[in-house]
Amino acid sequence: MDSFSVLIGGKAGDGITEAGGMIAQLMNAIGYRLFRHVEAPSLIRGGHNYVIVRAHRQRISAHRDHVNVLIALNAETIERHEWRLKQRPITVFDSEAIKPAGLPASLHPFRTGIPVKTILEQEEAPPVMRNSAILGAFCKAISIPWEVLEDVITRYQPKKTELNLKVARRGYDLATEKLMVDLPGGAAQPILSGLEAIGLGLLRGGLKAYASYPMTPATGLLHFLARHAPRFELKVVQPEGEIAAMLMALGHAYAGERAAVGTSGGGFALMVEGLSMSGQAELPVVVVLGQRPGPSTGLPTYTSQTELEFALTAGQGEFPRAIIAPGEVEQAYAWSTLAIDLAWKYQLPVIVLGDRTLHDSSQSFDRGAVPKLPRLRQRDWDGAPMSDDPDLAYQRYLITDDGVSPLAFPGREGAIVKANSYTHDEYGITTEDPEMTVRMQDKWLRKGRAMAEELDGLPLVNVYGDPEATRTVVTWGSPVGALREIGELIDARVVQPVVLWPFPARQLEAALAGSERTVVVEMNATGQFAGLMRRHGLRVDGAVNRYDGRPFGVGELQAKVEGALK
Repeated sequence: MDSFSVLIGGKAGDGITEAGGMIAQLMNAIGYRLFRHVEAPSLIRGGHNYVIVRAHRQRISAHRDHVNVLIALNAETIERHEWRLKQRPITVFDSEAIKPAGLPASLHPFRTGIPVKTILEQEEAPPVMRNSAILGAFCKAISIPWEVLEDVITRYQPKKTELNLKVARRGYDLATEKLMVDLPGGAAQPILSGLEAIGLGLLRGGLKAYASYPMTPATGLLHFLARHAPRFELKVVQPEGEIAAMLMALGHAYAGERAAVGTSGGGFALMVEGLSMSGQAELPVVVVLGQRPGPSTGLPTYTSQTELEFALTAGQGEFPRAIIAPGEVEQAYAWSTLAIDLAWKYQLPVIVLGDRTLHDSSQSFDRGAVPKLPRLRQRDWDGAPMSDDPDLAYQRYLITDDGVSPLAFPGREGAIVKANSYTHDEYGITTEDPEMTVRMQDKWLRKGRAMAEELDGLPLVNVYGDPEATRTVVTWGSPVGALREIGELIDARVVQPVVLWPFPARQLEAALAGSERTVVVEMNATGQFAGLMRRHGLRVDGAVNRYDGRPFGVGELQAKVEGALK
């Protein structure tokens, strides 16, 4: 079969996320391309967690709401998700936690239950290994050869591997085959979350320091970079809060080290004054901003696209910035590299705007789908005197035609390097002179225009589906994964701007040329990007908005888009 979906569910503490990861690796091993969606409440124990792993012969970056296999570790999973099961569904369950007689009649012909507790007791295995037994049963139920599961467990469960294999084998032998899944046989690909792709992109861009206070859905980047810091001579710090994180990053930039911070809405609110300092002192910084539903704590472990307007306007005063919103892991990798290059070339803040769906979901990483973007070079001081006074040879804020001043860092011979959050002159010396105030403001604006002009030479807007179709769907960020598929299914044009600011007006207008009906899809209640389009004179005829904290699945979104395009 071309497409195949599995849902595993249970309560927090059951290891559902890890089990979903193992299922993804199993599908990867037999040649499928993957997307893994994780849903979990903000609880350490209890509640209901589930993971949907979708496998496909072709590249995908979205889940489907309906599944072929339901793996249930408790009865609640069946109660909540029976509606998702397709025709001839397979149910794999713990027969000691869920009594077979209690299963819905529709599940009886294709069920396979195993006594997990008994297996663990007989093998003297800890409760944490219950998922190994379940995975064994799952593989048998859909005819994945034992050798594939054995290899995956050996690779990805390095602790107590032999015992895990014994438990998994028991589950495998006790289950019965219910479905013959295809074995596409393609080469396995890397599986990355959006945050891992962002982290790799930043490292490729020369990241030397990362400061972050844990806040969902950006915490994973802190963990990922900390784990790999020794390999890249990277400094990773968790300070006492978000204000400190931003100021640490600016300090690293002042010293000449490329730095980034990661946070979500509440943490970003605390960083705003530091963001303004980045603008005034012209200290480059990348902010990885993970959106989640708000206001305040909101739904801390769910998803949204509610902070575009916040990112656009955060900070006091007027200073240039860039906002980049990748939608898939390949985009996250390539555009994060460009984000750090852009910050350092133009000496300003760049925001990489994601959401929990992009950050915490994972998918096959297709090297051939990575956007081909140029590397940008920062403008370093060449050592030539900038004035006749040998004691003032370097002007940190030299006024130039494009607004970009040459960079030097403390310790450079002949350079006195100042960083000033107060209005200053070209040397960085505080001033309240009205003429200099205007000259510096104009300098920033020229810098912003120069950045926008260079960006306009890059592919800022992607078009999928039928580029000549008269019906068009516009989206940004993670919904593009579902809409790429939907555009092919309904003969529509799908337009995705990746750079949201500076607003790509020329490219977006060209991508929309000939459209007779344009609908904007985004995960917020007020249509923030649709409003931005209207402000720039672009027509919007309809909208599909979701703001319950859940991401769009392909089937559900297709029905809503078709209705909006009529």
